[in-house]
This record gives sequence, C-alpha cells and structure tokens, in this order.
Amino acid sequence: MTTFTKQAEHETPVISVHPTRRISKINPNIYAGFTEHMGRCIYGGIYDPGNPLSDSNGFRKDVLDALKDLNIPVVRYPGGNFCATYHWLDGVGPKDQRPSRPELAWLGTETNQFGTDEFMKWCEVLGTEPYLCFNFGTGTLDEALAWVEYCNGTGNTYYANLRRKNGRQEPYNVKYWALGNETWGPWQVEQMTKEAYAHKAMQWAKALKLLDPSLILILCGQDGTASWDYYTLKQCLLPAHSALSTSAVPLIDMHSIHLYTCSNDHLPNATAPLAAERAIEITSGLIDLARIENGVPPNQLRPTICFDEWNVWDPIRAEGSQGAEESYTLSDALAVAIWLNVFVRKSRDVAMACIAQSVNVISPLMTTTEGITKQTTWWPLYLFSKYMRGWTVAAHVSCGVYEGETSPAWLRGARDTPWLDVSATLGEDGYANLAVVNIHDEKSFEGVVEGVVGGAEVFTVTAGDVMATNMKGTEEVSVQESTWDGKGPYVFPKHSLTLLRWKAE
Repeated sequence: MTTFTKQAEHETPVISVHPTRRISKINPNIYAGFTEHMGRCIYGGIYDPGNPLSDSNGFRKDVLDALKDLNIPVVRYPGGNFCATYHWLDGVGPKDQRPSRPELAWLGTETNQFGTDEFMKWCEVLGTEPYLCFNFGTGTLDEALAWVEYCNGTGNTYYANLRRKNGRQEPYNVKYWALGNETWGPWQVEQMTKEAYAHKAMQWAKALKLLDPSLILILCGQDGTASWDYYTLKQCLLPAHSALSTSAVPLIDMHSIHLYTCSNDHLPNATAPLAAERAIEITSGLIDLARIENGVPPNQLRPTICFDEWNVWDPIRAEGSQGAEESYTLSDALAVAIWLNVFVRKSRDVAMACIAQSVNVISPLMTTTEGITKQTTWWPLYLFSKYMRGWTVAAHVSCGVYEGETSPAWLRGARDTPWLDVSATLGEDGYANLAVVNIHDEKSFEGVVEGVVGGAEVFTVTAGDVMATNMKGTEEVSVQESTWDGKGPYVFPKHSLTLLRWKAE
C-alpha cells in the first residue's frame, strides 16, 4: 500500500518507506503470461518448427531463454477471444490427422499443429504452470469435462486413456480454469447477457467441481466497474452447500477482469493504468457486497481478482486481425511500470495478472526468423519480476500532481495522478525495493527518500525522449545500473523508472 499527500509544485517531494510494516503477501502469479492463437504469438512466436533457433519440439529456444529471465509462474492459454470457437480435440493426436479450421476471432485459419499437449510440454520446458480457458461460445459442458479429464484424469477412463495414447502417461494436473472469456463483448461468438452467463457459469462450475474439486475456477468479469461484474458476482458467489451448488467447496475461486490502456499523448498514456487500480478497488468491494448479501460465512475463502488481460494497447494502430504488433515507446514502458506498481499496491486483492501477450502480439518480446527484440516494455517487466516480490510494504509519497486530461476521462474525478508513482516491497531475502516512476516529460525531481539504510543499488529505465523505441534496430531503452550512498536527496530523472534496492534492517 502506498498513501499519498498532494503538495505544491515548488515543495520538495518526500518518499517514506517502511520495510518492517508488511501490508500483504505478493502472489507471484501477478507476473503471469498469456499466449493466444492470435497473430504470431503461437506460430512464429513460441512455436517455429524448422527454424534453426528452435529445439526438437519446435519451440523457439531464444524465446524460452528470454522468458525464463522473467520467472513466469503461470501462462494463460489458448485465449482470449480465440477460445470461443476452439475445440481442444482438434489439437491433440497425430499432427497429420488434425483438421484445419476457419478461425472467427481473428479471421484466420487454425491448423491445430500446436494444441494441448504441445502447450503443456512448452510449459514444462519454460518451468511454468498452465491456465486454460474453456470455450463458452461454441463449446459444450461435455467438451469441457472431457478436457479436464484429459488433462487431470488418473483413472481408467476414456479421455485419460486418450492422453496416455497420445504419449503422456501422468496427468498434467492443470489447476487454473477460466469459465469463458469476455462473453459480455459484442465481438464474441455466442455473446451472452449477464443473466445467461451467470446461469451457465454456475451449472458448469457445479459439474466441473464434481469431476475435480481441486480446480480453481475463474469467473468471467468485465472491467471491474460494470453492472456485469456486480450481477455475476451476486449470482455466483454463494455459500458452499447452497441450494444452487450443493458442493462442499465454493464453486467460484477468482473473478477475472480485463483492461487495456493507451493514449497517443504521453501523460494520459502514463497515468491511464491508475484506472486499473480503481477498478480493482471497486471489484474488491463488489466481492464483499456479494458475500454479504448472499450470507457467505466469513470462514469461506474469499475470492480474489484475476487480472488476466492487461497491457498498453491501441487496437486502431495495432489491429487485432492484423496481428496486433505494437511498437512500444518509453512512454509505454512507464505505463507498464505503473501497471506493475498497481498490482504490487493491490496485492491483497490481485492473485493473478497476465500480461497480454507473451510474444509478438502486443508484447514486450518480438521475434524475427533470425532472433528476438526486447521492446521498451520488457525492461520494467524484467525488473519487477526479478525484484518486486515478497511483501507489499507501507510507503507514503508527498509530491505534486499532473492535473491534465486522463484516459479514460473518468479517471480524473476518481483519484489523484501524482508525478511520482510508487510501490515498495520487502523480499524474502531481506532486501527492500522501491519502484518510482517519474511521469513528468520535462522535469526531474530532487526528492527525499526516507527509510533507505546505507547505500542502495539503482536500476534506471529512461531515454532521451518519451517516444524512444527499440523497434528501429537499436536498443534506445534498457536498464542502467548504478549505486547510491543513501545520503542527501535523490534525483529521479524525468520520464523514468527508478528501482532502489537495499538491505533492510
């Protein structure tokens, strides 16, 4: 948690960090990934058979090596909008017998050469857990139950035996499963009303947990600020053993929300992720409201928030049906850093967050046939995933604020947008970590940092211009390392991310 006091522009900013005041544990799953059959994410991204850079499985080794640096705990698959017409049985078994199908989400052709078993193998090589999304469009409950049986079944049953026949003896033990994706959206095949979705989600959840009570089921929310979120939570967060569930365990474990932010103007772009912070707060309140209204006992585990799609994305400049390949700037990197600050600050509520997506599609990592490029947004993701773990700790910021237009517009009336955006953590290794994003595009801030003991390692992400990019053949934005003796004021450069790291007492 970071609290904030607005002060006049001429006053010296002050950041106070209290490493001993632990607020909440950070779930490592906030650094989760997302791979969808969209554009070049799968084919030409993580899977590129025949390329000299690929291994015997067809997996791009350079992509795997890069992603391993992020220590990604969970990866979502196969969508996204793609899953609304995806039939998992098309993607298992001998590859020469897998059908090619028209793909309606992104208007392409799906060859099904990469499917469940390939994804599970890729997760094992990467060292991550899978998170699968059910087809709530053209799919059926029987199909969903069969997929769980295929992935997790241990008995002498048809789909567990099919998995064995396809070469995998032991179950995959997939824990995380989403009850559809963005089923509220007009772009969806089989778009639903909130009433129809809530009814279907409960019926599917009941059957799925009868088959495997250990599943973590994730309800399909909207953006956390919509009547869809209130209604579905009210209808689906019921006491165990309620009339609709008769289950010994709660049917819903997490609530998913999605949000993408962007603006062509730097300051609205950089501050836009603060809308996600307010959305998390609203969703958290709606979870409590549903539990109160439905009489959920306090000892029943409280659902958490799964922010399983987030990023900077302008679907006009990076159209989805054309592969959604964004060329990110320093401004976008600072926005991503604020996104990550939000997840750290809200660690009590957010148990998973999946950046969309892991490779090529609105991604910090881009491939060519010859190699990879780490975009500007790679570097805040790298620093946070490496250092901003453990516990969220108390911090307080006093500084001036940006008072101009915001994107979305409602953000301006919902919360402050300080020049210095801050989160702080205490790692299991005893190190305190302070992430500070100075969004000002013209002014560096000389500030007081209270709580630093001795010297600190310093990691800085910046460039000469907020429009600097790594997509023009040179790496204009990366991480610069230095040290600070901890004495006197510290200068936070204009348009920069600074991460200070020191051994806490």
